[in-house]
Amino acid sequence: MDKKIYIVRCGETALKGDNKPYFERMLVQRIKKAASDIQGLEVERVDGLIFVRTPEDVPEEDTLKKIGRVFGVDTISPAKEINIEGLTGEDALTAIGQVAVPMMLELIEKKGIKTFKIEAKRADKAFPIESPQIARKMGAIVLKGCKVLSVDVHNPDCQLFVNVRRNMAYVYERKIQAFGGLPLGTNGKGMVLLSGGIDSPVAAFMMAHRGMYIDAVHFHSYPYTSERAWEKVQDLARILTLYTGRMRIFSINLLPIQEQIVQNCPEDETTILVRRFMIKIAERIARREECMMLITGESLGQVASQTAEALVVTDSAVTIPVMRPLIAMDKTQIMDIAQEIGTFETSIQPYEDCCTVFLPKHPVTKPKLERIEKSESYLDVEGLINAAVESAELTIINPA
Repeated sequence: MDKKIYIVRCGETALKGDNKPYFERMLVQRIKKAASDIQGLEVERVDGLIFVRTPEDVPEEDTLKKIGRVFGVDTISPAKEINIEGLTGEDALTAIGQVAVPMMLELIEKKGIKTFKIEAKRADKAFPIESPQIARKMGAIVLKGCKVLSVDVHNPDCQLFVNVRRNMAYVYERKIQAFGGLPLGTNGKGMVLLSGGIDSPVAAFMMAHRGMYIDAVHFHSYPYTSERAWEKVQDLARILTLYTGRMRIFSINLLPIQEQIVQNCPEDETTILVRRFMIKIAERIARREECMMLITGESLGQVASQTAEALVVTDSAVTIPVMRPLIAMDKTQIMDIAQEIGTFETSIQPYEDCCTVFLPKHPVTKPKLERIEKSESYLDVEGLINAAVESAELTIINPA
C-alpha cells in the first residue's frame, strides 16, 4: 500500500554533538507516542533526518498536528519519495521530474503560482551531479512540463525542494515550522505551581519545551474557591498534556494556612507569607516525587509578590531550584504564547483562585526577610506544611 511521507528535521537536537543519536532516538520515541493512534505508522531515523510514513487515507492535517506538537521537531515537510536506485544521474533526474512536474501543475491549479525556484541538496556525494547542477536541470524539466511558469530566484511564488539521498530522492514545497526545543524526557522532571491563570500554564509549556517532564501542584481555598475553578485547572492541564504528555496534579487546600496567617501575622505580609508556604509545600512534594526543580509563572514586577525583593524572600524559603521561564516577559508576550498553545481562552474564564482569598489592601512590595521570618515564628510552620502535604489529592490527566 502506498504511504504518505513526511520529512522531520530535528533543529536544536541536531547540534548535540556526540549526544545527537540519543536525542534523535528520544525524538523518534516521542513522535511514535504522539501519533500512536495512527494505524500503520512508520518512523525511522536516517542520517540526521526522521521520516514518518502513514497510510494514504490518513488526513495530512491530522498527521502534521500530531507531529508538530512534539518538542524537538523543528520543521516538517509533506514530501514525495522517488526510488532512484540503479539509475544514472540524468535518468535519476528524469524520474524525479516525473513526480515534480505533476506536483507543480497541481500547485498552479490550487494556488495559482506563476514563478518558482528550485533548491537542491545532494546528500549522497556519490551522486554524479552536484547540487547547483541538479537545481538547474530540474528547473529546466519543470519549465518544459509547466509552460506557464517562469523562474524567479529572488521572490518566487513557490520554492520546490529536491533532496537527493542514497537510492532515494524527495521533493516537497513546504517547510512547516514546529515548536523546536528538546524532546520530552531529555532534561529530567520539574513541578509547576499550576494556577488557573494565564502565566503558569505557559511556564509549564516552556519548561516542557526544553525537554522536561512536568508534574504539578495546585493550591485552592475551598469553599472560597469553587469546584468549577478546580475543573478549570484540570481543563488547562488537559490542554498542556497535548505537549507535555501525562500530567499528575497534586491538589492542596491552602485555606487552613491562610486562616492562620490572617489571624497571627501582619496584614500587609499575607501575600508573601502565603507564597512562602506554597513554595515550601511544593518543594516537599517535588522532592518526594523526584522532581529536580520547581517552576512558576512569575514575571518580574508584574504584581506585589513578584518584585525582585519579594522573589528573593520567597526563594529563601526553599533549597530546591526555582525556575521562572517568564521572568523577563511582559503580559502581552505571555498572552501571545497562551493563545498560540491554546490555553488562553480557558485561563481567562472568571473563576477565583486561592491567591485572591484574603488579599491585603496594601501588600508589602519590598519585604525584609528578617521581618517575614519573625512573622512565621508565630505559626506552626512544620505542622502546617506536614498537614498540607498529607492532605494532597492526586489527579492524573492523560492526553485527550
